[in-house]
Amino acid sequence: MGKTLSRTLEDLAELTRRVACTEATGTVRAPDAGFDQCVELLAGCGAAGGTVLWVGNGGSAALASHFAVDVFNAGVRSTAFNDAALLTCMGNDCGYEQVFARPVALFASPGDVLVAISSSGRSPNILAAVKAARERGCAVVTLSGFRPDNPLRGLGDWNFHVPLESYGPVEMAHALICHALVDALRERRRG
Repeated sequence: MGKTLSRTLEDLAELTRRVACTEATGTVRAPDAGFDQCVELLAGCGAAGGTVLWVGNGGSAALASHFAVDVFNAGVRSTAFNDAALLTCMGNDCGYEQVFARPVALFASPGDVLVAISSSGRSPNILAAVKAARERGCAVVTLSGFRPDNPLRGLGDWNFHVPLESYGPVEMAHALICHALVDALRERRRG
């Protein structure tokens, strides 16, 4: 017999205890401390009239869409760049590596925040989006997994890494982090 639901949930709980957080300098921070800083970053962006921009591929694109809406409902302007027409246009006209970088370069303003989600941390289009966000003066939060030396993990102001090479659990841990961010933003809004 395969895995049971209980075992799967226990494995996910153990995995979430191993999530690592690093600053832009590579300094390891306690996940709660980094999380609190991310809440402040997103809330500050919203208070200043900025926008939280979200990018991801596949399952991470679904997370980007989901949490762009949740952050918007928590009172912070937020959007995901994964509309089918936009992606196919950018892919056709600019190449798939630029499908997020081009919209970020056009829509991002200094003080906005890019949340870049990539399970592997190696997706060229996500890395290009981070570069474009930096060029526009944006802060960056990354959610990655798989290898601890993935390139995305070193590009954000705050970087959350899930140490497992399996898409499903990494995406579930990313979703838990994002849900916690949204809940914290809602609590701040309620005062």
